Amino acid sequence: MIKLSTRQRTLAGEVTFSGYGVHTGAPVTLSIGPAPADSGFLIRRDMGEGRITQPVAVHFSRVSRTTLCTTLDLGDSVSVATVEHVVSALSGMGVDNALITLDGPECPILDGSAYPFSKAIIEAGLEVQPPQRKFLKVIRAVTVRNNDAFAALEPYNGRAFDLEIDFDSRVIGRQRMIFDWTPRRYLEDVSRARTFGFARDAKILRQAGYALGSSLDNSITVDEDRILNPGGLRFEDEFVRHKLLDAIGDLSLGGLPIWGRFRSYKGGHALNAHVLAGLFSSEANYEIVNAEDLPLEIGAYDDLPEELGVRPYLRSVR
Repeated sequence: MIKLSTRQRTLAGEVTFSGYGVHTGAPVTLSIGPAPADSGFLIRRDMGEGRITQPVAVHFSRVSRTTLCTTLDLGDSVSVATVEHVVSALSGMGVDNALITLDGPECPILDGSAYPFSKAIIEAGLEVQPPQRKFLKVIRAVTVRNNDAFAALEPYNGRAFDLEIDFDSRVIGRQRMIFDWTPRRYLEDVSRARTFGFARDAKILRQAGYALGSSLDNSITVDEDRILNPGGLRFEDEFVRHKLLDAIGDLSLGGLPIWGRFRSYKGGHALNAHVLAGLFSSEANYEIVNAEDLPLEIGAYDDLPEELGVRPYLRSVR
């Protein structure tokens, strides 16, 4: 018999968010709902007047741009930008299958983190599905580089992340975070970390058509040696935590949760996409395995406590 904790899961209901894109500034409504087993993360655009695009897989092969965010090409000249926070929340909270629908060209930024999405997933609950969960197991290391920056996927007995950033800023400087994934650790240590930028770059970015919806409500803004946001930082090292949040989202574009270790130095959306392409460049680099065939107890990853109000977090099998 397949253990409950090793079965796939989707949302038990639909959750909806309204806001605007951090780069386009365009208003948008986004919903996340249940999806069939073995479908992974699907995305579609509501174009209005009854026209909705066919759902397509959220996959690195559809990445069309990685400047400041991850943008997907849905086909027929339709794209969706800034998908990383939404899929980071889904992957981070242990969701296997979900359907994302939005009516604009960019996902809503909300507060600049993945916490609103993560909290809504908890409140909706997850419905367990009959098939086993599948993982993308790294069996041969892959590394991609850009000058001194790099990203790597390596064999590892679990799901681990080791990220380091290094900014020429006294506020940020050099920060490193080593993270072994569980849903609770993601929720508490990663999901609330916000995106960030520098005040000195704001004018140039807006002239180039970026950050049109950015504000102190959704982005940490660094001005020389100080933080402009009235409330300051949520974590002392919030900057590297947000880079980790982005990486979890970007790596979910591999189609399955990765069983292995991800390492990066001065990484970003482009290197995250390139390392996935490198992994899939040879079948000798990976294998797809069932949860019950992995050496660790997957049930330990269903660790969200009752005090978070998640008693219905896992519901009955369909």
